[in-house]
Order: sequence, then structure tokens, then C-alpha cells
Amino acid sequence: MCFSSYMMKMRRHRVFLLCTVGLCVISFLHYYKALHYVSLLRELSAPYPNIKSFIMVTGFFWREQGMAATPLSPAPPEEAPPLRPHQRPPDAKDFVGFSDVSDPLETMGDLHTRTYQLKDDRTSYFVRTKAGALCFRQGTEVTLKEEPGNGRAPGGGPPGPGQRRPLEAPQQQQQQQPAGSASTAGPLRVKPRARGGKRLVKCVCRPGWHGPYCGVPTMVYHSNMPTKERLTPRETPRRVINAINVNHEFDLLHARFHELRQAVDLFLICESNFTAYGERRPLSFLQRLLNGTYDYVRHKIVYVFLDHFPEGGRQDGWIADDYLRTYLTRDGMARVGGVRPDDVFVINDADEIPAHEGLLFLKLFDGWTEPFAIHMRKSLYGFFWKQLGSLEVVSGCTVGMLRQVYDGDGIRLRRREYYTMPGFRRYENDTGHILVQWSVGSPFHFAGWHCSWCFSPHGIHLKLVSAQNGDFPRWGDYEDKRDLGYIKDLIRTGGWFDGSLQEYPPTDPKEHMYAPKYMLEHYEHFGYLLDNPYARSDAAAPAG
Repeated sequence: MCFSSYMMKMRRHRVFLLCTVGLCVISFLHYYKALHYVSLLRELSAPYPNIKSFIMVTGFFWREQGMAATPLSPAPPEEAPPLRPHQRPPDAKDFVGFSDVSDPLETMGDLHTRTYQLKDDRTSYFVRTKAGALCFRQGTEVTLKEEPGNGRAPGGGPPGPGQRRPLEAPQQQQQQQPAGSASTAGPLRVKPRARGGKRLVKCVCRPGWHGPYCGVPTMVYHSNMPTKERLTPRETPRRVINAINVNHEFDLLHARFHELRQAVDLFLICESNFTAYGERRPLSFLQRLLNGTYDYVRHKIVYVFLDHFPEGGRQDGWIADDYLRTYLTRDGMARVGGVRPDDVFVINDADEIPAHEGLLFLKLFDGWTEPFAIHMRKSLYGFFWKQLGSLEVVSGCTVGMLRQVYDGDGIRLRRREYYTMPGFRRYENDTGHILVQWSVGSPFHFAGWHCSWCFSPHGIHLKLVSAQNGDFPRWGDYEDKRDLGYIKDLIRTGGWFDGSLQEYPPTDPKEHMYAPKYMLEHYEHFGYLLDNPYARSDAAAPAG
């Protein structure tokens, strides 16, 4: 009897063991396909191997942590005029609201329900030289011949043989020429020749650009993308849609619009008349949109209005935080027509600004995998307090993946959990793609900027008192933390609300990726974010 019982137990253990081995074999076969896309030896032998990517591909899953979104903040009504792009904001007057926000629908008319038809970008980004090379205009240089008799390069440039200049055509020609078409105007009439008299048939890349087409920016070239060898230019550029929830980050919005308006085809901007804490707030972005502040990019903006607060959001602030992105994505995308599955969807917080080179690459090339994250330079209170490392946020994918895998919900995209979604395997089978997450940029090659709490002291105060009820400790609940003098001291020292002081690496405003280019070019308006205003006042004070 005992022997028979023992044999039955052994059989059960064998069945369990065989099932376990079978599951391991099936898992290995699936991930062998993924490893076909990710060169394991290359990743491990790299100077800075991306272990996180390797672990994800081999079955261990990472969850995004410590990336709380910037909460909505109220904007108190003021009598000051609205900001203009080149006006330095006064300390206490950079937040303008409506005097009456009881019925915002009357103010906006049908703005929050209008549809938008997405159109193709007809800019001629690539050009084919007579030597036969297909080159990205912005990233390519061309060698110019001397004009006979005057010793000067064509176009009246400085003299000297072998001079190089950017491979660009006149703006009028770029606008008229359809996407993907070839041109030989301007510098392309010259036939660059290699040594020995043979014609040069490859592009000559400018600094910061790489690849056979000179279209891969440094931030992508040094990324962990597993398919760099398979990149090819597209005949018709993808359309890029950038979705943002806006509160009172108006200066950061100016920087975003100027940084990205070449690469982004449509901005979905969501504003609510409730703070993340559940209290009513004025629609300050809407006011600026209607008074002409953003006219330079108005034709690319779809306004999304959230007129209610989610149930349970007051008790659990994360419900309100998540719902903002869900509503933004679903309401905004439902109003956009002409969208193709391979168009690009990118969702950011308002204090996350991607660099235009990275999004332009996604727009113009085939061969990258999805979803993708973005490595951003981390700053606190202003770009003068640079934090170590980078903030890596999962930010985008194709519209097809957004719909089939994430069910059209932007918050699911940011959570890094595509492999648990019901549509994950179906999307892989339908498209023939292996979903392998990668990141634009690296901790050493930033692909954007994250400027946290980058406001005047009054702006930080507003953010404190309207923060969602879930990201504890909620510093806005403490009266001493709301004091403007205390906030100014935090900006001066780079300290945090818990009393700690961090050691920040030395920074120079001239360093690469210090801040968005538009901010650096308009210091008179953005100086309070580029140079610590309270450190300057300390330096001017007499010793002792």
C-alpha cells in the first residue's frame, strides 16, 4: 500500500516536471524571436550595457516608479495683462484667470467639440544628390566647388576649396515639394567626388547626425534601440500627435511649442476647471488661446475641456491623476480624423519637453520598435539646479499600438505594462512586429528636459495648495511650506520641502542641452528659470 502510494506521487511529480519544462521551452522559443531583434552579446559588451532592456526581453518586467505627474494647480484671478512670449513674468502676476468661470462653455463656444483633420506633412526633408545618395537635409553637409574666376564658393560664401555648408534648399522650394520627392536644387548641383576621382555616393554628416542618410541624431545613435541597422527613410512622414495636460505651466508651453512645432503635427491640450484636489479653477490656458497668445501655433492645437471631477478622486488622488490622461487621450483622439495606424502618439506632462530631433526621427524613419521612452535632463525650480542622471518616462508608441494594446488610454502607456494587456499578442501577430521597449537618449545623452516645480514662488505656492490627495506627504497641507519666503529660500539653495539639501553637479548655461533653445534665445523672458534669481541677490549682499 505504501509502495503504491509512493509510485502515484512520483507520477504526479513527473507530470508537473514535464509541464514546467514544456512551459520553459515555449517561453524560450518566444523570447528567442525577441532576442533576434536585440543582440544579446552586443548589449552585454557595450561600454554601458542596458541591463534593464535585457531583463525586460528575457522575461522580467519593470514597473515605473517615482514618476508622479504634476498636479493641476489653480490660477487666481488677477488684473494683470496676459503674458507675451518675450515679456519677463512679474513675480506675482504670471497667472491670469477669468473673473467669472461659472459657465466656461459660453466662453469657448464649440472649441471643445471641434474636430481636426490630420494632413500629410509636405516638407521635403530628404534630397537625392546627383551622385545618387539620399540625404537628410538638416543633418548633411555638401562640399562646394569654387566658381571659376572669383575664387568664391557658389552662393557668395567665403573663398576656399572644399568648403562645406548645410545641405538645405530654399524654404519656398521645401514647402512646394511633396514629401519623399527628390531635388537637385542649390548645393546639390555640385557632384562631390571621393579620392581618386570616384564619385562620392554617401552623405557627409554634420556634427550631431549619424547613419548612411545623416538622419539619426546623437540622442538616437547612443540609445538602446535594438534595430539601428534596419532604419530606412519613409516616403511619406508619419504624423506626430503630442498630448499634454496643462495647468499653469505657460512659459514651459511656449518653450514646448517652439521646440516641437516642426516635428509635431498636432498638440492635444487638455484643461480642466477643477484642480487635482477637486476644487474649481479658472481656465487660464483657454483665455490665452482665445486672446492670441498662442496664435503662432494655434492651427496645430486641439483644445480638450474636462468639465467634471472623477468620482472618488478627492479620497484617492491617484484616481484623479490617472483620469486626466485617460480623458485627454480618448476625447482628444476621438476628434482627430485621418489618423493612420503608423502615426506617432506621444503623451507628456507639461513639465516634460522632448527635444525636436528625437520626435523628428520617429516621424521620418521606419525600423524602430515600440513603445519608446525618453531620457530627459532633470532640473528643479529652474534649469540651474541640474539633478544627477536622467528621468526616463515611457512616452509614446504608434496610434495602432495605442488603440489595440492600450485601449486608447494614455495612462496605460506610461505604466510600462504593455506585455500584460489583452491585445498585446494579437497586435504582434497582426503587425508582425516584436514589441521591444527602448528609450530615446540615455543618461548621458539627453533627449529632452524635465523641469520640476519650475515656477515663480507664487506658481509653486499654487501647485502646493492644488496638489492631488494621494502623493504624500502633501506639502501644501503645511502652512510653513506655503510661505513665499520659505519657497524663495528653497529656490536659492535647491533644497526640498523635507529639509534635505542635495548635491548638484556644476552647470554652465553654455553646456549642451542646458535648456530648450527658445528659452536661451529669449533670456529677457525666461531668465528666472535659466539663472537662479535668489543666488544672485545673495552674491550682491555685503559679507557678514
